[in-house]
Amino acid sequence: METHKKTIRQLKIKDFNRRSFFSRIGDGLYGAGLAYLLGQDFFPGKLALGSSKSFQPSDLKKRDSHFEPKARSIIHFFMNGGPSQVDLFDPKPALKKYAGQPPGRDLANDIEFINQAGSFMPSPLKFTQHGQSGIPVSEALPYLSKQVDDIALIRSMYTTHFNHEPAIFLMQGGRQFSNRPAIGSWVVYGLGTENQNLPAYVVLDDPKGLPVNHIQNWQSGWLPPIFQGTRIRSEGSPLLNLKPEEEYPDKVVQLARRLLARMDKQHQDKRPGNPQLDARILNYELAARMQLSASDALDIRQEREVTREMYGLNNEVTSSYGRRCLMARRLVERGVRMVQIYLDGQIWDNHTSLEKNLRSACGRTDQPIAALIRDLKQRGLFDSTLLVWGGEFGRLPLSQIADGATAKQAGRDHGPTGFTVWLAGAGIKGGTIYGSTDEIGYKSVENRVSVHDLHATILHQLGINHRELIFSHDGRNERLTDEFPARIINEILM
Repeated sequence: METHKKTIRQLKIKDFNRRSFFSRIGDGLYGAGLAYLLGQDFFPGKLALGSSKSFQPSDLKKRDSHFEPKARSIIHFFMNGGPSQVDLFDPKPALKKYAGQPPGRDLANDIEFINQAGSFMPSPLKFTQHGQSGIPVSEALPYLSKQVDDIALIRSMYTTHFNHEPAIFLMQGGRQFSNRPAIGSWVVYGLGTENQNLPAYVVLDDPKGLPVNHIQNWQSGWLPPIFQGTRIRSEGSPLLNLKPEEEYPDKVVQLARRLLARMDKQHQDKRPGNPQLDARILNYELAARMQLSASDALDIRQEREVTREMYGLNNEVTSSYGRRCLMARRLVERGVRMVQIYLDGQIWDNHTSLEKNLRSACGRTDQPIAALIRDLKQRGLFDSTLLVWGGEFGRLPLSQIADGATAKQAGRDHGPTGFTVWLAGAGIKGGTIYGSTDEIGYKSVENRVSVHDLHATILHQLGINHRELIFSHDGRNERLTDEFPARIINEILM
């Protein structure tokens, strides 16, 4: 027996040579690397890769910005479908000169429905200069036109895809992929929120239906789930099951909550590094705190009749969007960090009956948005609230005519190479036009602005350096602006 053991030891020593050493040492290195990567995924509270200061939070506590911010909150009017820049904010007299002429080869390459492509089509809407700045605005926006001295138009936006879904993912999350965190999730990941009794990131979607890409518009992606948007209804009860079925004395409620908190903590301690569980517990705790705060914040019946009328709540056309704009003001007034307002489907996707459908979309949104600007100014909130308006792309300067349609029923196809967005409030230089498209409104040519430039500028106004807002995921430093070059649009800032 002893001889047998000795023989085995000799064989092991004999087999452990230089070649076997280098063939096996990789196992340990790969294992260490795998353990590190898994640790980053399962324990998001650890330090981000490459920086001892890049702590990756998994809660909504207020955090310091990188530098002094101009904005405390954001209200984002996301206009699904692609509003037509040449019919709203970017008048092109040259389209009258070229009316009826077919497009050139370069423009034809960007047409999605080439079989329905018509000729160059002037806008059926009239433009008039407004305000001290003299900015021309379409007749379809009579209320916003009175606020042009408060907004900065970026006429030179461009994107990289002419289909709605990937273009929306890019505008919301910085890439054309469906798994990326939305910009609102990045904002609350970086800054947390000032009011711990309300959600940090609120979504006011349309009671008529979800937008394109549905709830992925406000997803947290691979950020901890606590940073995803919270949907709040603008009709009926804002949040379901917010109130208990039976009322109990305050002392009983407090005792029950303390008991639940201890039980949650014990359950959580046995399952460390589970972000879904952590988020669920935090959301339950937030729901308890919201029982009083949310009811007060979202009760627009407290508003004066003159305010309700200003937002268009007495008009069937504007009441739904107006209610959400008023709720947005009440939320940022109480310290909510990010509010996004959506419309059902994509009402700006005007492939047919351009004038009719464009007037309808503007009719639903114009008065409430202008009212929100005025209301924020009256309440001293305009200088601390950043307003962002825009869709995923614009429209082409051509007519699009479906089979059997008349010229009056013509619309416009998607236009990704040149479109308009506008910003207002929090450090934005009002009465400003930045950048331009070519003479027909097809492509941005001067001071071109990418989606990443827009994101970097939004984060900058919040006091965030877009290069330093990092989340380590799969061994890679992820950013909203990713690795794309992005610049701050300083020309529209005060």
